[in-house]
Amino acid sequence: MLVIERSLVRLGRWGEEVFRHAGEIWLLLWQTIVHLVRGRVPWREIVAQMHWMGVRSLPIVMITAVLAGVVTSQQGGYQFQSTIPLYILGSVVTTSVVLELGPVLTAIVLIGRVGARITAEFGTMKVSEQIDALHSLGRDPVRVLAAPRIIAGVLVVPILVAIADLVGILSGMLAAKASAGLGPEAFFYGARLYWHNWNLVYSLMKAVTFGLTIPLIAAHMGFRVRGGAEGVGRGTTTSVMFMTLAVLILDALFPPLFL
Repeated sequence: MLVIERSLVRLGRWGEEVFRHAGEIWLLLWQTIVHLVRGRVPWREIVAQMHWMGVRSLPIVMITAVLAGVVTSQQGGYQFQSTIPLYILGSVVTTSVVLELGPVLTAIVLIGRVGARITAEFGTMKVSEQIDALHSLGRDPVRVLAAPRIIAGVLVVPILVAIADLVGILSGMLAAKASAGLGPEAFFYGARLYWHNWNLVYSLMKAVTFGLTIPLIAAHMGFRVRGGAEGVGRGTTTSVMFMTLAVLILDALFPPLFL
């Protein structure tokens, strides 16, 4: 009985913590929307964050997209030999990159580059009492710090995903030519054969969702940091874990909801 009681207590504490996180995240999102509607978010800061999240993330996003397209094309070409018409490889690469690899791998890259940095930055400001100083000066940290990053994420991640989709498809085409001897004409014939315009909308919907989720969770976890430098490290690690789980869970929910 004692073991069962302890398990129930742990489960109750875990559930309470989950609901507390969810409530605080929704409150942060609501405050961001209110500040945006009232026109109180500094647009200069939004543009600066878009440059940092977008332009500076572009090289690693493109490298990831190239590798995704090449690997998908090579594995597909190996499996399709002598069993399925080779031009189907164009459809497989295009669909895989646009529907799944482009949005998800871009989000994973941004979790490490953008999300972790936001959490560490806000956590350092929290433990050094800079957040409290903003409150004492009458400045809302959500408006000054969190809202520009959340809005920038929503605006810039779809652009990064669109670029990743294009780069992944082109690199897959080149890999198909090099590894399976499939020319560009046959590759794009297969891509057009099973293409639906909804695929691109679906990919960009994922991008908007991930672009909102990553900075939102990162900012929330940064504001919750406690305990000095050790707390910043622990909070950043936990934030990366939560962002990764959130992206994967949302990715799993998209097919039954939108396909």
